Amino acid sequence: MTNAEPQVVPHWIDGREQESTSGRTAPVYDPALGVETKRVALANRAEVDAAVASARAAFPAWAETSLARRQAVVFRFRELLEARKSELAEIITSEHGKVLSDALGEISRGQEVVEFACGLAHHLKGEFSEQASSGIDVYSIRQPLGVVGIISPFNFPAMVPAWFFPIAIAAGNTVVLKPSEKDPSAALWLARLWKEAGLPDGVFTVVNGDKEAVDGLLEHPEVRSISFVGSTPIARYVYENGTRNGKRVQALGGAKNHMLVLPDADLDLTADSAVNAGFGSAGERCMAISVVVAVEPVADELVAKIKDRIGGLKIGDGRRGCDMGPLVTREHRDKVASYIDVAAADGASVVVDGREVEVDGEEDGFWLGPTLIDKVPTTSRVYTEEIFGPVLSVVRVPSFEAGIELINRGAFGNGTAIFTNDGGAARRFQREVQVGMIGINVPIPVPVATFSFGGWRDSLFGDTKAHGAEGVRFFTQLKAVTSRWLDPSHGGINLGFPQN
Repeated sequence: MTNAEPQVVPHWIDGREQESTSGRTAPVYDPALGVETKRVALANRAEVDAAVASARAAFPAWAETSLARRQAVVFRFRELLEARKSELAEIITSEHGKVLSDALGEISRGQEVVEFACGLAHHLKGEFSEQASSGIDVYSIRQPLGVVGIISPFNFPAMVPAWFFPIAIAAGNTVVLKPSEKDPSAALWLARLWKEAGLPDGVFTVVNGDKEAVDGLLEHPEVRSISFVGSTPIARYVYENGTRNGKRVQALGGAKNHMLVLPDADLDLTADSAVNAGFGSAGERCMAISVVVAVEPVADELVAKIKDRIGGLKIGDGRRGCDMGPLVTREHRDKVASYIDVAAADGASVVVDGREVEVDGEEDGFWLGPTLIDKVPTTSRVYTEEIFGPVLSVVRVPSFEAGIELINRGAFGNGTAIFTNDGGAARRFQREVQVGMIGINVPIPVPVATFSFGGWRDSLFGDTKAHGAEGVRFFTQLKAVTSRWLDPSHGGINLGFPQN
């Protein structure tokens, strides 16, 4: 690096970049190089207020814009995103570290929600009952909330915001996005793309920051709703404080996703799936498989197959055609790596130690290779805590029933999967397992945009999930209208309760 001052990632308010006045910044790293490449502005309350004021001022005109014109802007945004998503992928890789192909996959999954929003007019239709009472029609209409806040995590800087903002904008709301301070540049890129697509100034706003910005959104009286994705402790904090301030809140928390493997499963498919779902994006996914629950007697063979596949992975800089990149920060890498010592102390067997990995990248990068730990006690912190890194645990159980019971007694209920060739067992699994998203021979069961994303228990606070029909409901408020057009024989005065 040169001695020049690093670029400061600004806010985006009123349709243009806004330099921060707070005087506070935080470092942004290239995880594959292990160096600071930028600084990001950290907003104070005054800057949060300015962002919300801009969004509030833009709301009346945008809400009055016809559905056809709104959808035309969303469609134009979709076309620009499709044409230029390689630019966005490079930004994501440079700040998060995931490999380019994974960054492109993230964008494509977010793009599905944009495409869903292109047809939002269909989902905004109300209901109509003619002659519900004598001469009276009753119908419902959905209208936007106003200013809505989005607080998104570092692991999917494009996809997670895109779970929310396309539907919110198409429904007539204005959006204030607070991205993760670890990788904020994707949000600025998206803001510029919205402007190019013809979105009016103030409809999409980006305010960078830390807890001060989060609290500013949670407490601001003009912010009508909060959409959040992150760890369970912060999700609980966001939910409790947002609802205390009278807001709708959907707060998606952490996970500890299990893959139940039955003795009749195709173990080659299962091993491939465990590696893909456990180590993709360096395990920094809320839908990553972190626990393989092997029903004996298959564990030894399955562990051997997973170990063999790990040996063929190329770890390194995501711009060099590698399979897996670094973790997002040095501190997070060190925290994840510390669980390997915890596992050994708790009596587990460390089959592959990711600290010993050879990488195709700079020595100072935030590296930790795929780690496989067998015979993990369910009392170990390696099992009970969300590690959020490339650490795959194996727990051995004697039966299908024991596997179900293990999954259901966990604190989290985000995603799970079963690998089997027995249709009856799969159907029983989907009925009995207490988890929000289920895969049958599919390791990462993230639903397509026409369905909704979200877990159970400590993986979701609030009663509304992301995107799909539940996303439409979250970003709109329902009115019921009872209508009568009077004729000359309206019946005169009657103080009694209306009768049919």
